[in-house]
Amino acid sequence: MQATPAIALSGMNSAVTSLGATGHNIANQQTAGFKRQVASSQAVEGGGVESQLSTAPEAGNSLETDMVGLLTAKNSFLANLAMFRTHDQMAGATLDMFA
Repeated sequence: MQATPAIALSGMNSAVTSLGATGHNIANQQTAGFKRQVASSQAVEGGGVESQLSTAPEAGNSLETDMVGLLTAKNSFLANLAMFRTHDQMAGATLDMFA
């Protein structure tokens, strides 16, 4: 089982992967024959997630999907950042008890 910071870091890395794919898709949407990148995440045994990029099977853009992807990745990143902060506060409170 992974510690909370490692789990949160894997979630943040997954969000960054999604943001990168979405940004790539938006930047290249006008390119003829462009095939979108698709980021997918799956849970890892013991905690955390891992992400993979794949290419869409058909050419074309989906700006609506990419905009939702941006918001989803942003919120995922912020949620995992909140986990880091909470862990830090709890660790500080524990240390204060013994000081």
